[in-house]
Amino acid sequence: MAMTRARAPWWLVAPAALAAVVALLPIWYLVARAGSPAAVADVLLTPATARLTLRSLLLAALVTVLATAIGVAAAWLLARTDLPGRPGWQVALVLPLAVPSYIGAFVWIEAFPALAGLSGAVLVLTLATFPFVLLPVLAALQRVDPALEEVAASLGHGRLAVARLVTVPAVRPSVAAGALLVALYVLSDFGAVALMRYEVFTWVIYGAYRSGYDPTRAAVLSLLLVVIALVLVVLEGRARGRASARIGAGVAREGRVVHLGAARVPAVLGLAAVVTAGVVVPSVSIVGWVLTGSAGALDLGEFGQALLASVRLALLAAAACVALAVPVGVLAARWPGRTARLLERATWTGHALPGIVVAIAMVFVGVKLLRPIYQQTPLLVLAYVVLFLPLAVGAVRTAVEASPVRAEEVARSLGQSPLGVLRRVTLPQAAPGIAAGAVLVLLTTMKELPVTLLLHPTGTETLATALWDHMLVSDRAGAAPYAALIVLGAALPAVLLGRMGRLGGRPAPPVRAADALVLEGSRP
Repeated sequence: MAMTRARAPWWLVAPAALAAVVALLPIWYLVARAGSPAAVADVLLTPATARLTLRSLLLAALVTVLATAIGVAAAWLLARTDLPGRPGWQVALVLPLAVPSYIGAFVWIEAFPALAGLSGAVLVLTLATFPFVLLPVLAALQRVDPALEEVAASLGHGRLAVARLVTVPAVRPSVAAGALLVALYVLSDFGAVALMRYEVFTWVIYGAYRSGYDPTRAAVLSLLLVVIALVLVVLEGRARGRASARIGAGVAREGRVVHLGAARVPAVLGLAAVVTAGVVVPSVSIVGWVLTGSAGALDLGEFGQALLASVRLALLAAAACVALAVPVGVLAARWPGRTARLLERATWTGHALPGIVVAIAMVFVGVKLLRPIYQQTPLLVLAYVVLFLPLAVGAVRTAVEASPVRAEEVARSLGQSPLGVLRRVTLPQAAPGIAAGAVLVLLTTMKELPVTLLLHPTGTETLATALWDHMLVSDRAGAAPYAALIVLGAALPAVLLGRMGRLGGRPAPPVRAADALVLEGSRP
């Protein structure tokens, strides 16, 4: 494909480099704040840091194993078995994305205080993250060519051998990449671990920053977390491999259906338990808070202002993220190479950081470089861009890769310049996917908590900050309307994601495991 072999145009590389610089702003702050190598070593080479690292990695490992097991099992049941009501289950199993981790943690800790600690954090984060494995693995299973499995079976291989030789190799990259994304999410979570009182990197960093007693330690711990996150990003890229542009429609039929038989009841009960814990329990709790709250618990004026502020900030963040994501996503999809890979990976850095780290870094940037917008809306929007740019980049890249290259080649043969091809062919073809990314950024921004808590302009409250204020004092009646609106707002894209493609007939377009964060319905 000529476009993928030619040198990338400067008018794409320059704005993509700007996006990478914006995403790397927190790293600049952390390096500047950490101080000398001796100061860094003094923090790293201590028993406390070793214990904190082990606790964080233990939580990430437990959640990753459980979320991967649930996600793979659910994907197989949906894609390859005669599970009753598969379309409904497909939607229901994606709905946990609509429940932010801090809402899930608040619901469970209020109902069962004994869950506080590791067990509660594992429960909440597993329920919040297993769709990150489910979605890419489900897409991979739907894309496996059944002819390959039939050929293997015709050569005398049994069902297990066919799975080992054909199916497992086809889905292994999606499983590995989804598992890595779960680990990345867990390491960056703040809301669930804070409410569950489980001491990990994010909680200790937040406490150090808020107390102001040891900002150097907080910066060094943040850098350590960045190193771990970057290792995960690199591993995810290796597990993904190089994706090529999609040319044809792909597999036109569904693979062999496995009859569950006596296992049907346990399968249904298992899925029902997951959906109940991840969706029904939080929803019922929120409804109960609303019904038991006093009529005067809700200040309609305050609620309306919080809603309007959330929508306004989310719209600005979505527009800014898409504007910076288009050059990065197009470069990665059409001009793959070292430069494109470096720029794309740079945009993922901020998303791997705890929100509190990004917030403090933006304060530093505002004081040092952008004083006119310090404590103003533009600085908050810039912080949102650092956090959520990967959502838009993933949407753009996936949409462009899923668009046929032939139309672009025809436009080039008719004399269109590369910029003209981008404007008249590439972006219009990818517009639905780009719009979906913008919607996901918008809805995720409305639920973001740590950055908004620290950077929102004086006098501006959002749904998330108002909800957090009520949760801190266990005011369930006051928290209920805000929690309900946040969950309902996130449920719409979750339902749409759950209905992507058909389980029979023509399969859905491929969902790359590297872009599973695009499917994220909540941010810690």
